[in-house]
Amino acid sequence: MATPIKNHKIKSWAEEERPRERMIKKGYAALSDIELLAILIQSGTKERSAVDLARDIMQLGNNNLSVLSRMGIKDLQAIKGIGKARAIAIVAALELGRRRQMSEGLQKKRVSSSKDAAEILLPLLSDANREMFCVLYLSVSNKLLHYEMISAGGTTATVVDIKMIFRSAMLHLATRVIIAHNHPSGNLNASKADKDLTHKIRDTGKLMDIQLIDHLIIAESQYLSFADEGLL
Repeated sequence: MATPIKNHKIKSWAEEERPRERMIKKGYAALSDIELLAILIQSGTKERSAVDLARDIMQLGNNNLSVLSRMGIKDLQAIKGIGKARAIAIVAALELGRRRQMSEGLQKKRVSSSKDAAEILLPLLSDANREMFCVLYLSVSNKLLHYEMISAGGTTATVVDIKMIFRSAMLHLATRVIIAHNHPSGNLNASKADKDLTHKIRDTGKLMDIQLIDHLIIAESQYLSFADEGLL
């Protein structure tokens, strides 16, 4: 990280300390999260440099990019010196990172394990600040045919329409499904309600010859697989 100095204008810093110049010479991997944010911010205020503002943003997110990704434009604007335009740029950059991570998972031709499913589902659900329910629709050979957000609720629960799950399964000619939801609290444990819903979807699927092969609970950057834990 750049060494703190008295002058707040980055242009007055030694060239080797400026984030942009450091990126050009040493590559983006050499920069800290704060320095990368400073490049997005572009310029500081009379009192604070772009690096100072970036440091404030990271502190707002508990120095955790996952936490920061959950914040909206208004959250970032709470920092003095971060206006609407800068907040939008930061939120957009974080969303691009999330979509890049998701696209890597979607490029998989087969979803053959909980790890494969998690690579798709983590970018979709891990940063959400309310509970959301997602379904992956697969062919008999585990090829991903479609994914869909079925519902979104509050911070502790969401209502799931089972009919909607199987309507979409028939529409996309899916023979297997993986369901998933997130726990914004960070708790990975499956509740009784989670287990009851899983068994209801499993039993409904049997009647329609559509197999439920897993249920993933996403909590921040971790996941619990019902299949791996023998809960199906």
